[in-house]
Amino acid sequence: MALAPVTVIIPAFNEAASISTVVSDLVGAALPFIAEIIVIDDGSSDETGRLAEIAGARLVRHRQNRGYGAALKSGIRAAQTEFVLTYDADGQHRPDQLAALWTAHEAADMVVGARQALLHSPLWRMPGKWLLNLMANYLMRRRIPDLNSGLRLMRREVISRYLHLCPNGFSFSTTSTLALLSRGYDVLFTPITVAPRTGRSTVSLRAGLDTIVLILRIAALFEPLRIFVPASLLSGLAGVLWGIPYALAGRGVS
Repeated sequence: MALAPVTVIIPAFNEAASISTVVSDLVGAALPFIAEIIVIDDGSSDETGRLAEIAGARLVRHRQNRGYGAALKSGIRAAQTEFVLTYDADGQHRPDQLAALWTAHEAADMVVGARQALLHSPLWRMPGKWLLNLMANYLMRRRIPDLNSGLRLMRREVISRYLHLCPNGFSFSTTSTLALLSRGYDVLFTPITVAPRTGRSTVSLRAGLDTIVLILRIAALFEPLRIFVPASLLSGLAGVLWGIPYALAGRGVS
């Protein structure tokens, strides 16, 4: 029998409270397009890895914590299928939403599960998310419904070409979205809903600031005119405005 075309990749760091249920639910769903489930234990200090194996996942283990993006890279490199599907370990995603992503795969190189309402996201993160999306929409010349969703189906060969650009931290998702969009790949967004996460989030304010820098780096690499032309115009305008008082003073105008 031919190998099913999708490997589910679950990065996990100290997710013992949820990983058994997450893996068991995926195994129990028996989705015909899923070949295997790989959990990357990213240096957890709890029982995440052992519980993932018991539940039915193949385990890839990092000796120390290397970051969300590094865990995804390890999973992508360990996979052997045509497609990889990234899936969060905290219980926010549901197996019954994966069929919609798979249905859309023939028309896309990446299918992103676009969260319809971020009701469970802390209020202090909302302005940052809005700013990131505004920047990304401008730089990519299109509306991006969800820039950094952790649920996404990708052609393994395609995403593997850009792993060297993707960071080892939480900005992996954002960077992969922008890299494929900027290179003209077909990226589709399909609506999903998410449940409240189990356990404590490890995403920090620093991760958000790093994401802004990464967006600018990706844009400078693939869409430089979208950054440097406005920056040059603003710089020139600032110079003119700064010089006006001196010009007026030189003419004796008080």
